[in-house]
Amino acid sequence: MENIEQKADFLRNKYTKVLEGLDADAPRKWGKMNVLQMIEHMSDYVRISNGKTPVEVVTAEDKLPRMQGFLESEKTFPENTPNVLMPDTPVPTRHATKQEAIDELQTELNDFFTTHEQNPDKKTANPFFGHLSFDQQVQLLYKHGTHHLRQFGLDY
Repeated sequence: MENIEQKADFLRNKYTKVLEGLDADAPRKWGKMNVLQMIEHMSDYVRISNGKTPVEVVTAEDKLPRMQGFLESEKTFPENTPNVLMPDTPVPTRHATKQEAIDELQTELNDFFTTHEQNPDKKTANPFFGHLSFDQQVQLLYKHGTHHLRQFGLDY
């Protein structure tokens, strides 16, 4: 993987600032989530990556090498990438405002980095990609986060 340090810096220091500049009513180019739902969705997946929300791996063991190969590539998630763990209708939001959701996301990102700084060899399970190292989690969070920025018309 290339540029893990740059991707980590983006996630730690820039991602939520980009989200702050996104209008809460921005139209989506695909998918069903609105901006607030997307931000909360990202918080949920950062909680998985920092180990706060343990999950089972749903991908068959023999498919994990292919999934991790995609993860380690610079290929982006396609539009409308299916997530079998999400309901057809987005869940109601937890927060009243976009800023509250962004604050939660930044807290989870900070916890992600702290957790992995304190436990550099820690691997956490992702339901689709298996047990991932810090670098792999950064790669995944970057891919996932920029996928949702593109969903709302921001080129990353």
